[in-house]
Amino acid sequence: MALDIFVVLIYAAGMLILGWYGMRRAQNHEEFLVAGRTLGPGFYMGTMAATVLGGASTVGTVRLGYVHGISGFWLCAALGAGILVLNLFLAKPLLKLRIFTVTQVLERRYTATARQASAVIMFAYALMIGTVSILAIGTVMEVLFGLPFWISVLLGGGVVVVYSTVGGMWSLTLTDIVQFIIKTVGLMFLLLPICLYRVGGWDALVAKLPASAFSATAIGYDTIATYFMIYFFGILIGQDIWQRVFTARSEGVAKYAGSVAGVYCVLYGLVGALIGMCARVLLPDLDNVNNAFAAIVQASLPDGIRGLVIAAALAAMMSTASAGLLAASTTLTEDLLPRLRKGLRPSLALSRLATLLTGCAVLVIALIVNDVLGALTLAYNLLVGGMLIPLLGAIYWKRASTAGAIASMTLGCLAALAFMLKDGLEANTPIYYSLAVALVSFVAVSLLTPRPLPAGSPA
Repeated sequence: MALDIFVVLIYAAGMLILGWYGMRRAQNHEEFLVAGRTLGPGFYMGTMAATVLGGASTVGTVRLGYVHGISGFWLCAALGAGILVLNLFLAKPLLKLRIFTVTQVLERRYTATARQASAVIMFAYALMIGTVSILAIGTVMEVLFGLPFWISVLLGGGVVVVYSTVGGMWSLTLTDIVQFIIKTVGLMFLLLPICLYRVGGWDALVAKLPASAFSATAIGYDTIATYFMIYFFGILIGQDIWQRVFTARSEGVAKYAGSVAGVYCVLYGLVGALIGMCARVLLPDLDNVNNAFAAIVQASLPDGIRGLVIAAALAAMMSTASAGLLAASTTLTEDLLPRLRKGLRPSLALSRLATLLTGCAVLVIALIVNDVLGALTLAYNLLVGGMLIPLLGAIYWKRASTAGAIASMTLGCLAALAFMLKDGLEANTPIYYSLAVALVSFVAVSLLTPRPLPAGSPA
């Protein structure tokens, strides 16, 4: 175990060094938020994939594989499909806008009020995305190293907060590339082959698990549909993902490198589900299936290799945690603070301060919340339930109004919260009811308010 701890410490030190190097690159506001919009194919693909595949995609998919079998890959498949569609069809118009946040699109179509309302939702979403992965970091370190949970959260999450604060998007990009390599090697080329070997090979895995474990739909058609409703559409409108799109140096980079990242996400999901299936054979009596990933790592791997795979898992979690953290602070500095204090202009110093304060808030929330997939679902239910309809209306419906957009955001989020409280965080009902409420209120209020003036018309 001492060797494992040493490997993880080396990894953490490396992340901090890359954060310091990113600080040297981030010399202005645009460099800090979107890496100067200069990323080429390799950096763009790595950072896009690393951003999406975090704690829930790693720990959560292994858990789903343990419980449901190969069909546990659908969570990552929904994320990957979202990445494909975003980069193939939406990246080109987004890059032409040269903006920083999703909510700035709403202001162009509606008014500044709509931008502020949507910014509150986006901030809450990004805050929870950061929380999800830091929570996963704490869980893995607690199980594997025997540390108290709060210490695990503060140590692992503290590294993320530090390198995100000092270097912004440049730090995130540099660390993402290293994290992408480590988790690819650690999970795909070390953990999965070793787990299959321990089980006795593929034929032994097939013989020891029920046939349903190898069904692509065992998780249930309703769950698959819900994953796409939540995660596919969530990817299309999430600030953390859009902010990565803004870093591409050209439309071609986004289109082709982003598509490769989408395919990688699907493969990652299959690997995670297979690891969970191996864990079900090797550790059939786990008290808590949420610990399936940490337990299989601890039980199956020798010292040193275990440390590398732990670093791979932490890499996946840290990349998403830092993405959520920077997305939340960007929304704060670009959309919310200027509204609260007139004349306040975004700057490099303000962005760093906001990232630090947001990071502290994420650490506190992570100490309170205790369910990785539940926290992820909460984030995406709020995002999709509150913002999908107004965004689609902004693009496709000329009759859409600011009042309709605000009503849709408010009532959609309230409906999502109400049904999550009523039916549970992992229920399918919140997303469907919230979208229904958002759509009805959007259409009704828009039709009941005066027709919006065409852009450029006199008031």
